[in-house]
Amino acid sequence: MQRRNFIRNTLLASGALALPIDSRAVAEAFSMSKSIPTFKKSIMWGTVGLKGSVLDKCKAIKMAGYAGIQPNSHLDRKEVLDALKSTGLVASDVCCSTHWDKQLSHPDATIRQEGIEGVIVAMEDAKAYGTDAILVVPGSVSDTVAYDECWERSSESIRKLLPTAEKLKIKICIENVWNNFLLTPLDACRYIDQFKSKYAGFYFDCGNILAFGWPEQWIRILGARTVRIHIKEFSKQKADREGRWAGFDVKLTEGDVNWEKVMKEARKSYSGEWFTTEQGNSQTQEELIDLNKRLDKILQM
Repeated sequence: MQRRNFIRNTLLASGALALPIDSRAVAEAFSMSKSIPTFKKSIMWGTVGLKGSVLDKCKAIKMAGYAGIQPNSHLDRKEVLDALKSTGLVASDVCCSTHWDKQLSHPDATIRQEGIEGVIVAMEDAKAYGTDAILVVPGSVSDTVAYDECWERSSESIRKLLPTAEKLKIKICIENVWNNFLLTPLDACRYIDQFKSKYAGFYFDCGNILAFGWPEQWIRILGARTVRIHIKEFSKQKADREGRWAGFDVKLTEGDVNWEKVMKEARKSYSGEWFTTEQGNSQTQEELIDLNKRLDKILQM
């Protein structure tokens, strides 16, 4: 039972047994129940490993209990739209599919421009699907791309994208990934704030941060800058034993993310309504259903 319904039903039951009813107390309790945010459930398209058409996969996602999907950009737009209409699913946002191969921080200006064009397609997809946000990885730091260079080049690229974002009313949401960039929540805040635009925000990934931080702290510090949240698990113990990437090889709710703290902070600080799973690779209907149940468990904390 959702927390809001629980509060309402408890009030009604107690009021029926104890007369007269304190109308002010009832009003305050109902107000409190309304202040508890309700969230919608989505799943990242790239984690749905079932075979079949876009429609086949959307039917399976709907049957598993999800309200939305996070499609990749550059899919067949008509096929996605037809599947959404047929199943009643909605697009929670769109994941840019070109941001790794065509990085916005690449030393080559031609490749950066190709990356910009790829992000524009992602925004156009999002507009067509009726959502207001896209996920973008801004670039990466390496032995050939310094931290400050990544910052400057990716920032320049995003500034070039903002006029299109403003025109389409699509928010460009920067995700925290293992790209050696934006390694602290303060850096992430400063990066977003420099654009001075409501169309630049953050796409926070709970699992990715476990390698060097705590998700509840990031959610609090980022505050309203966070437009979307990815739900993903990570096991520090497994990563220590088998290598860092192995840390993701664990079922949702069975790793080291403190979901109770995450949800407590999200209910206070998160400005969005979608929680999107980016968990493993569900290859059967049963796996999709199990993942959805685990997400339900988290959202009810």
